[in-house]
Amino acid sequence: MVLVGLLAFFGVVVGANGMLVHKALSTFGGVETDSSYRAGQLFERDVAMAKAQDAQHWQVEAQVTPAADGSALLDIVARDEAGLAVAGIAATATFERPTDRRLDRSVAVSEDKPGHFRGSAAISPGQWDLVIELSRQGERQFRSKNRIVLR
Repeated sequence: MVLVGLLAFFGVVVGANGMLVHKALSTFGGVETDSSYRAGQLFERDVAMAKAQDAQHWQVEAQVTPAADGSALLDIVARDEAGLAVAGIAATATFERPTDRRLDRSVAVSEDKPGHFRGSAAISPGQWDLVIELSRQGERQFRSKNRIVLR
């Protein structure tokens, strides 16, 4: 009887721990980078790209407006250092959830006039990182990542 009670006790403990480990590993999606080693190797390249971006003195403004249907409308305006619209660029935008990469949403943006982009995405309220990338002929010219709160 004592042996059966002891085995049942440890069986419950091992089963509960196994279930908790499985849930923890299968539900965590907040990893920022897949490979820290690879991110460290690319650090110098990222610094050089940031310096080149700063040298352009572009002014990029984004406005997120909640729509009546629950989606978010995104307006992006890009100007050069003289305040003129930056022409000949393509834009991409992504709403990234800081705590769970599986909830990230890409926004299909389209240029309605030079330097002005619009798009919409169905996203829920809460904290998001808005990532905007502007590129010319496939080469990234500008990147920003800003924390926003949608209500």
